[in-house]
Amino acid sequence: MGACDILDVDPTSVITADSFWKTESDAEGGLAGMYVFLRDNTTDNMFIWGEMRSETLESEAIVGDNYKKYRDNDLSASFGPTWEKFYATVNAANLLLTKVPEIPFTDESKRNLILAQAHAMRAFVYFTMVKIWGGVPLRTEAMEGYDPAKVQKARATEEELFTFIKNDIEDALGLFPSTAFETGRNHWSKAATYALKADVYLWTARRKNGGETDYRAALGACEEVQKIAGIRLLPEFKDVFAYENKGNDEILMAVNYKLNEADNNYFDMMHISPATISPDIEPEILEIIGAGGGLMEQSPSKHLREQYSPDDSRKDATFLEIYKTVEGERKYYGTMAMKGRGTVVSGVRYFVDDIILYRYADVLLMKAEAKNGLGEDPTDEMKEVRERAYGEKYADHAFVNGTPSENDAAILQERLLEFAFECKRWWDLVRFDKAFELVPSLAGLDNPDLLYFPIPNSVLSLEPLVEPNPGWPM
Repeated sequence: MGACDILDVDPTSVITADSFWKTESDAEGGLAGMYVFLRDNTTDNMFIWGEMRSETLESEAIVGDNYKKYRDNDLSASFGPTWEKFYATVNAANLLLTKVPEIPFTDESKRNLILAQAHAMRAFVYFTMVKIWGGVPLRTEAMEGYDPAKVQKARATEEELFTFIKNDIEDALGLFPSTAFETGRNHWSKAATYALKADVYLWTARRKNGGETDYRAALGACEEVQKIAGIRLLPEFKDVFAYENKGNDEILMAVNYKLNEADNNYFDMMHISPATISPDIEPEILEIIGAGGGLMEQSPSKHLREQYSPDDSRKDATFLEIYKTVEGERKYYGTMAMKGRGTVVSGVRYFVDDIILYRYADVLLMKAEAKNGLGEDPTDEMKEVRERAYGEKYADHAFVNGTPSENDAAILQERLLEFAFECKRWWDLVRFDKAFELVPSLAGLDNPDLLYFPIPNSVLSLEPLVEPNPGWPM
């Protein structure tokens, strides 16, 4: 009977609120979980939301086409990614912000670093959601069980959300104990949070009538990034994306992918599969393709490919046009992306590049955009980006300061060439108010409701207080 004392101990295999949030190690575990939830969204959903509705992609139907409705902007509430994983990330941040202040730390700066990252993450996720769907439920309390009062909420207004987002960013910036990066640059840092701030304020400057005040805030945030050590444009564009060069000096924030830890991310759908490779493909192109792998569901569009000058070093680092020779005649076969090619192990390609959220080139072009919005000359920033792209041929492609409208067009075009397939193009088009002009499937529509994504029926069925987005069929 004495053995019955074992029934009085807490089960070690079950993690509960009472047994978990006790130590610094628990806080670090909760932090790691928050980043895992973010990674779940970047595997392919971020690509759907940030790129697929733009003009950068097409399908050559080598193995099928599961994404045509996005490229055609033929959406409905009957399909599409939900916000479930985003709210899992938000809840992980809310738990950190609730529990970590109560945990004893030997070094207060460690606590502040965790809290700063939670604020930055929550701001980033809500900013992403408001760009996708407009108003969404604002959840700020940690949920450790089902509570209808916390779960079932109506959509907050965009104005309420942006106020919250901006406050979270300032809270984060006030808590970071230093400007240092963590190894790999896969966690929110002060530099990355300033980049997020610039992004948010550029959006509200253009989309929410923030005007000069918000342009100035964005400009100031970019200038703060430039004060931080260890940040630069890499001399060679292709080196930014090299698998063996993760966490390089140009990266401000990237989502971590590791072999045997994470599934292939969205780049696998833009790489050619060995099962489809024609035996007639030119040998030098086969050598560049290397080991196979990938689904080849999406392809860099002809429109995108035509935007690059032969002098632009970004061209060959962004895509590869594939040709085959049949009976002496050269024929076009297809195009694959050259960013995000991952690593090859035992002849198998694994698409586990980090997904970059912010890098220094983005800061330079956001700074150019903010300066232009304030009537200032963006030449210095445009020159720095173009000099790397064109090298010795820069003089033939030098930026010339023009009217604000002309500069806007040049900055938007530069972002297209710089960030293709980095989940930014759709939101750039929306921010610059050019989606209905530059996306063929939206030409002539000019309906602001169509710039949002429909809220999926699977979400509406679980959230009775959430109203659907207008403009899309159910």
